Amino acid sequence: MFKNVKRILSVLLSLILITSITFAMFTTSASSQSVTNNSYTGEAPKYVFMFIGDGMTFPQIASAEAYLGKSIYKDTKVGIQKLSFSDFPVTGTSSTFDATSLCPDSASTATSISTGNKTLSGVINMDVTKKIKYKTIAEMLKEKGYKIGIVSSVSIDHATPAAFYAHQPTRSNMYEIALELANSNFDYFGGGGLVNPKGPKGDQPDALEIARSKGYNIVNTKDEILALNSQSGKVIAINPILDKDKALPYEIDRAEDDLALANFTKKGIDVLDNPNGFFMMVEGGKIDWACHANDAGASIQDTLALEKAVNEAVQFYYKHPKETLIIVTGDHETGGLSIGFAATGYSTFFDKIGYQTRSFLEFDNKVITPYRSYISKEDAKLEDLLPYIKAYFGLVVSSDEEASKRPGMVLTDYEVQKLRDALAMTITPAKDRKLNEAEQVIYGTYEPLSVTLTHILNNKAGIGWTSYSHTGIPTAVFTMGAGQELFNGYYDNTDIFRKLSSILKVN
Repeated sequence: MFKNVKRILSVLLSLILITSITFAMFTTSASSQSVTNNSYTGEAPKYVFMFIGDGMTFPQIASAEAYLGKSIYKDTKVGIQKLSFSDFPVTGTSSTFDATSLCPDSASTATSISTGNKTLSGVINMDVTKKIKYKTIAEMLKEKGYKIGIVSSVSIDHATPAAFYAHQPTRSNMYEIALELANSNFDYFGGGGLVNPKGPKGDQPDALEIARSKGYNIVNTKDEILALNSQSGKVIAINPILDKDKALPYEIDRAEDDLALANFTKKGIDVLDNPNGFFMMVEGGKIDWACHANDAGASIQDTLALEKAVNEAVQFYYKHPKETLIIVTGDHETGGLSIGFAATGYSTFFDKIGYQTRSFLEFDNKVITPYRSYISKEDAKLEDLLPYIKAYFGLVVSSDEEASKRPGMVLTDYEVQKLRDALAMTITPAKDRKLNEAEQVIYGTYEPLSVTLTHILNNKAGIGWTSYSHTGIPTAVFTMGAGQELFNGYYDNTDIFRKLSSILKVN
C-alpha cells in the first residue's frame, strides 16, 4: 500500500515538473507574442526579400550613417545621411536572445527568424535536444510554388544562409550542410563558396558534383554570373574571388570591377523572377566578421555594400509595389560597437575613418605575413612598417612629412608604445605567444598589431568597442511593402517568422 502511494506521488511530481517546464518554455517563447500583432488578412505578396546584416543592428547602422554624414557635410554641420533602408516606412525592434544566452550566435538567431523557434547557440533548425528538425519559411514557400534564393557574402554553407535550408545539431557540420544544399531543390545560391565540399578530410563525394547531378548549373566566372537569367535553371553562382574561408573579400578590399553583394542580389532577381513569385534571403555576412575584429572601417563599408544590395530589391519593388515585401534586419550585434569614446568625450571625428583604405585582414596578409617571413624577432622594428601603417590606416608619427597636414592622425607617444608592444607580440609565432590576462583582453584572437591599429584609428574617430564576440543588443527591423504594418513595435525575433508566415499564408 505505502509503496503504491509512493509510486503515485512520484508520478504526480514528475507530471507537475514536466508541466511546469513546458509552461515556462511556452511563456518564455510566447511572451513577446502577446504584445505584437502577428495576424495578417491582406493579399499575400508574390515577391519577398529578407536582408540580414550579420552582426548588424543600431550601432553599425548609425556609424555608417555618421560616416556618410561627415563625408557630405564636412565641417559645415553635424548630421547623418540615412541609409536607404533606414528610411523604410516601418521600423521595428526585435530581441535576439536564444534558448540559453543573451549573447546568441548566428545559428540560433537565424533559426528563430527562419522557423520561429528558440534553440541553442550553434544549432541549425533543430530543437534544444538536437532531435527535432524544424521546417523553415523558405522550405514552406518552396512547397507553395515559390522559387527560392539564398545569397551571402560569406560561404554559402555558413550559419545564417544554412539556417534557411539545413538542419544540423552543429553549424560545424559544414559538409553535411553542403549536402543539404545540394538536395534542397532551391533555385539560386549566390556569393560565397563551400568550406568543405569534399568533407573535412577531403575524401568524401564532392557536394558540388552532387548538386550538379541534381540539376544545378554551377558558375564561377564573372561573365557566366552576369549572363544568368530566368532561363538559367537552378544555379549555384560562386564568386571567382574568394578568401581562405570561401567568402567574398571585405568591401573595403574589393577591386572596383569585381563582383559585389549587389551583383549577386540582382542576378538572383533575374534567375528567380517568375509568375508564381519568389523568396530571397540575402546576408551581409562580413559586417559580423569586421565587427568581431573591431574594424569599424571594414564594418561601415560592408554595411554600405548591404545597402546597395537592398537598393536592387527596392528598384524591383517600384515595379511591383503591391506584390512585394522587403525586410531588412540583423541577427544579433557583434563587437559592442558604440559611437563615443572616453578620450574624445562628446566629440566624434568620422572623417578619420576615411583614411583607412584596407581591412585588418588585408594588412595581415599583405604586410604582416611577408614581414614576419624574413625578419627576426630581435630585428623587427616599428619604423619598418610606418609607410604601410600610413597607407592602410592613415596614421603617421610626428616626424612624418605629412604630419602637419594630418593633425588628428598623428600617433601620440602612448600610441606608438602600444604599437611597439603589439609588434613584438605579432612577430612572435602564435604557438609561442603567452598572453597575460590584460593582453588577452586587448588583442583577443587577432594579430596584435592589426587590431591595435584599428583600435587606435577607431578611438581617434570617437568609436569604441566592448567585445570580440556577440552582444545582447536588440536588432532593428526595417520593412517596406505588403504586410509592412505588422513589423512595427518591439517583439521577439521568433515573431519575424510568425509575421512572415501569416503574411505569406503558410501554416
